[in-house]
Amino acid sequence: MSKPASTSTSSNEAIIAQPASSVNTVGIQPISAQTSGFTFNHTMLRIKDPAKSLAFYTGVLGMTLLAVKKFPEMGFDLYFLAKLTESERESLPTGDDLAIFAFRQRGILELTHNYGTENQEGFSYHDGNQDSQGFGHICFSVPNLEEAVAWFDKNDVEFKKRPEDGSMKNIAFIKDVDGYWIEIVQADLMA
Repeated sequence: MSKPASTSTSSNEAIIAQPASSVNTVGIQPISAQTSGFTFNHTMLRIKDPAKSLAFYTGVLGMTLLAVKKFPEMGFDLYFLAKLTESERESLPTGDDLAIFAFRQRGILELTHNYGTENQEGFSYHDGNQDSQGFGHICFSVPNLEEAVAWFDKNDVEFKKRPEDGSMKNIAFIKDVDGYWIEIVQADLMA
């Protein structure tokens, strides 16, 4: 596969053409060479109780905790998780190298816990799907949707939408312990 050609704009900024096989629609721009090396690293969700959230994301969704950053003077902690392959788990670095590894990855989930929320009865964060809407969901791709649904049922995971419900078939939405929506898809059913 050949690398897209670099060109330059009138201001001498190098640009890279979007891949010919990518989707093109209104608003799509060429890639600035200045962004080479940029990595979309993580998405952050605020959580009420870290013990419950970590149990859900590690035990139910199989993620691995890569870094914890504590900021007691500001009253919050950050937890960084990733969904790793078997070989990635076997070759994980240790110590400070593990934190550096975490911040070089794609698709990291950052959970932010503000101290004391776990003790506030009735406390919850806005999930982004009620008025006024904003954030919608994160997504996990699974090898077998039917087996994933059975696993979620076995673990008493709350469904927002089962694959057979509604007009969007073969897509499920579950909720984490804070009510955030998680879309569950099987890649070969999405074409």
